[in-house]
Amino acid sequence: MFRSRRSVSARQLWRQRCITSTRGQGEGAPPSPEDLHNALRPAAHQLFKKLKDEQLWQLAEAVESKGSWECGCVFFPWDSRSGKHALPPHVLLCKLYRWPDLRHGAELKRLIQCENFWRRSGEGTSLCCNPYHVSRLAAPDTTLSRSSNRDGYWCKLAYWEHRTRVGRLYNVSEHSVHIFHDLPKGSGFCLGYLNSETRNETVRRTRMKIGQGLTLSYEQNGVWVYNRSEHPIFVNSSTLSPLNYRGQMVHKVHPGFSIKVFDLEQVSPIPGNSLVGDGPCDPHSVRISFAKGWGSSYTRQFITSCPCWLEILLSLPR
Repeated sequence: MFRSRRSVSARQLWRQRCITSTRGQGEGAPPSPEDLHNALRPAAHQLFKKLKDEQLWQLAEAVESKGSWECGCVFFPWDSRSGKHALPPHVLLCKLYRWPDLRHGAELKRLIQCENFWRRSGEGTSLCCNPYHVSRLAAPDTTLSRSSNRDGYWCKLAYWEHRTRVGRLYNVSEHSVHIFHDLPKGSGFCLGYLNSETRNETVRRTRMKIGQGLTLSYEQNGVWVYNRSEHPIFVNSSTLSPLNYRGQMVHKVHPGFSIKVFDLEQVSPIPGNSLVGDGPCDPHSVRISFAKGWGSSYTRQFITSCPCWLEILLSLPR
């Protein structure tokens, strides 16, 4: 049967990637060739045989771009009760191309752009196996009730370089938003467009590490951040610290991981601003630095010492 050049290239690409063990920086050490061949390659080949050429091409684009392109869902017929496969397809591909130390699906979280995210449990007989439509959990799950978004947006974004805010506030009304430096195949808040007359070389070098940046999403159980870049990000909010904790607890989030950065049920009823570190901080805000950490575990004590950072001002019930 005649096949298009595009489909043949897709199948050749997958054969090559089943043998090689390339993966993004910070996404785990590669397994040995013997382990990859014996444990993952046969199961992956069985999965690929059941996918159409167009689905293979979508997977190829997702893996080759490391999720920077919005390639859409790649559905695979799946019944969790069948017991025909040792691993669900998305877990298998995540182990093969992202995290070889992944143990089970409970360590993963669907991203909001995946169609499976919006399906109820047990609804439908297909499962998206795009390994870049999931992230790894960086924190245990809790609950959060949705706000009214009474002002037409649920947060505003402010981008800072040291103590200087660059650009205007960016209002977010959609469920999720990409924040990035390099232009992706999609839309969002592009930091690469923001210019500053006082930018120094340290800031320029750090900005180049932002890359695909992060995804911020407002979900049924909280406000989440997914690190899409190839470098860690560092996050702080009033709900990420233990009760009565004094100081700034800063969490390091590795590439490919996600974390719930805000939980409304844990917000202290503090009116107005509170003093945190080097100045006032709205308790209904989240602060994220790119590539450089701050706090007691780092040389930079305050986020205003970080070259590039983001302030997320939440519009939530007070």
